[in-house]
Amino acid sequence: MNKFFDANRDLWDAKVEVHKDSEFYNVKGFLKGESTLDPIEVEELVDVSGKSLLHLQCHFGLDTMSWERLGADVVGVDFSGDAIDLAMNIATEAKLNAKFVQSNIYELREKLDQKFDIVFTSGGVIMWLNDLEKWGEIIDHFLKPGGVFYIREFHPFGYIFDDETEEATLKVRYPYFHGSEPMSFVSDNTYSNPDKKMEAKTAYEWNHSISRIINVLTKVGLRIEFFNEFPFTSYQALPFMIENKDGRWVLPEGKEYVPFMFSLKATKM
Repeated sequence: MNKFFDANRDLWDAKVEVHKDSEFYNVKGFLKGESTLDPIEVEELVDVSGKSLLHLQCHFGLDTMSWERLGADVVGVDFSGDAIDLAMNIATEAKLNAKFVQSNIYELREKLDQKFDIVFTSGGVIMWLNDLEKWGEIIDHFLKPGGVFYIREFHPFGYIFDDETEEATLKVRYPYFHGSEPMSFVSDNTYSNPDKKMEAKTAYEWNHSISRIINVLTKVGLRIEFFNEFPFTSYQALPFMIENKDGRWVLPEGKEYVPFMFSLKATKM
């Protein structure tokens, strides 16, 4: 299994160099005080002021630090050393107190001894995890009693469609229900700037069904407070999607055929 994670970490180390200067991430805007959080997250997670927040798979921490600006005491975790180095540099430049830990989340208990009011994750992260049951256990471990887990994530149903065809038709190409072996892709670009080429690297992904995500969380004793689905996403997931006036990517003519994002909030009993 390490070969998959090692390859993915190598890929994400390479992505950092492209992402840090992209308009998509807008580091310059963040340093001027702009937030990178999705409006859905801010609306649904409500007040984080004075609360401790653990951000799993934080990339280079802009969302983590955006929560700090809303009053949270934050720790961000990512397996990419390049991402964590950049996160710490940005925190220093922005005069923020965010802490960052480089770790595969499955090994996080060996590197972090703290409980949190909130565990947060969002935006294209759980596809990089092979063992969702262990993911649920990690979330439970780091939450205080009464603590909240919140996720805003791309919907696994949206991942089943052909993402290379220019034809404005939803064509099933990838599995929704997935086994232990990952899907592999050769990547030479990244969503933040699809036209900028990178060295081609192999990526390994696992698609996790909604039922599996919910069952994993309830199995460790979390109580689901809400589960929401959205017919739009925050990036051009399919070549024929269009950006609407709200900056959301939707199907042509705004047809709400399938979900492309979801959010879920759960409480540790």
